[in-house]
Amino acid sequence: MSAGHDHSHTDARLSRMVIAAAILAALFAVELTTAVVIGSIALLADAGHLLTDLAALFMGVAAVMLARRGSTSPSRTYGWHRAEVFTAVANAVLLIGVATFILTEAIRRIGTAPDVPGGPMIVVALAGLAINIGVALLLRSHSSSSLAVRGAYMEVVADTVGSVGVLIAGVVTVTTDWPYADVVVAVFVALWVLPRAFSLAGAALRILSEASPSHIDVDDLRAALAAIDGVTDVHDLHVWTLVPGQDMATAHLRASTDTGPVLGAARAILAARGLTHATVQVEPPGQGADCPIGC
Repeated sequence: MSAGHDHSHTDARLSRMVIAAAILAALFAVELTTAVVIGSIALLADAGHLLTDLAALFMGVAAVMLARRGSTSPSRTYGWHRAEVFTAVANAVLLIGVATFILTEAIRRIGTAPDVPGGPMIVVALAGLAINIGVALLLRSHSSSSLAVRGAYMEVVADTVGSVGVLIAGVVTVTTDWPYADVVVAVFVALWVLPRAFSLAGAALRILSEASPSHIDVDDLRAALAAIDGVTDVHDLHVWTLVPGQDMATAHLRASTDTGPVLGAARAILAARGLTHATVQVEPPGQGADCPIGC
């Protein structure tokens, strides 16, 4: 993939994130104002979740810009690619914090639920539902190639469910006057958000801990490399993810034959598994440094 194509892909990702942030900022102002005026904790929960959407998008924009910029510093040989992974962790923490606050507030309201008008909830929920669906479609195409975009996309999808919940709470309140519809939906939104926050945090922490990608069977890869004609030993095999879509690998092979064919065969095996950014060292018999880490 050419550098020009990479930059155009990044520019498209940035423009979509900026447009999404502008749309969601307007929706957040409307939801927050309405929640405060009518005292709806369900709308407040949705607005709080929307605030983390905005935080994710702004942090994501900064991370993608840093990754695009790269680095000329010799101490940053990978540039700023991991910035978006740290962004995902911060985003997950924000989600967990908001969900915890909403659950606490909902519990506090048990037995003293205020009288919340359902009409404004319905109007704002319908607007939020339409906007969240539009923003989710805007971000979806880039969510698989960027953890920062994936975090924002997941939150917008979850917020769409939150808008549906607020809509249901508004309809129930208008038709039955049941005072706890608002509280029940707020709890539902918080419980809907939590597992997705933990999932996002887990994906980011897996990358930061340099665990092998879940789609790569390292034992199978080691066996395939060991089966190459002339290879007598495989050591220092490491596979990790730099950022989503960029898996890396290193491997040392000890060979009893000409190293050229062995190197070519090893590269083909790695490339077949999507490991095109790999470093392979082929050593003649009797050579090879000790490998205290992960041999």
